[in-house]
Amino acid sequence: MQATHDDIFKTLGDPTRRAIFERLARDGEQTVRALTDQSGVSQPAVSKHLGVLKLAGLVRDRPEGRLVYYSAEPQGLAPLIDWMSFYGAFWRDRFDRLENLLDRMDQ
Repeated sequence: MQATHDDIFKTLGDPTRRAIFERLARDGEQTVRALTDQSGVSQPAVSKHLGVLKLAGLVRDRPEGRLVYYSAEPQGLAPLIDWMSFYGAFWRDRFDRLENLLDRMDQ
């Protein structure tokens, strides 16, 4: 099941989770240990945040021996992008109407 835009907003609404997702998107695949060293929160907290991100479809894990590597899943943002596209078109239409009105008022 794909997450909804509400799920994505709730998941990324937490600043620690957002920072973890951004770090994975920017720097690529990392272990929990590497993420913990950079996050300023405990390893159990980072693991919990990763679980929430994974449930929302924003990260994936890849076990390798005793380590687990996490990476960002940018396509997990698709519901959010769809939502933003809808409202982008909505506002473009409103601005076009406003521009037409202002043009008529200038004549």
